[in-house]
Amino acid sequence: MKTFLFIGLFALVVIGIYSFRNPKVDFKEDTAEGIQFFKGSFQEALEKAKAENKPIFLDIYATWCGPCKMLKKHTFSDKEVGNYYNANYINVAVDGETKEGSELANNYRIQGYPTLLILDKNGKQIAEQVGFVEPHILVNFGKRIVP
Repeated sequence: MKTFLFIGLFALVVIGIYSFRNPKVDFKEDTAEGIQFFKGSFQEALEKAKAENKPIFLDIYATWCGPCKMLKKHTFSDKEVGNYYNANYINVAVDGETKEGSELANNYRIQGYPTLLILDKNGKQIAEQVGFVEPHILVNFGKRIVP
């Protein structure tokens, strides 16, 4: 009986950890309080960045990537992150496994997912962060470029 109880408890822990590390997310939808990602092509985002004289925050992700899902669910949805990035950047998220995403990944020499880039308004890379980061770390990453 103790063995069955132990196995059941172990299974619940494993399922809980898996669910936390692999949350279900819709990469096309933004939360109301979090980062609002530009809907359009990267080229259109560059044009908007030039028109508004703002740098670009670029997230290159993969839909199967656990850390990418955690970023979308926990970090990009954070109110402080949204307030800062929406005010200071043109925010772009691109699936690295699409045609456009693959071209961007090659151009910026992406080694893994997720890769977060800050680009100037002309598309020149200024800063890079790879992997999952907590909300306060992402805000600090952005503030290194736009205080």
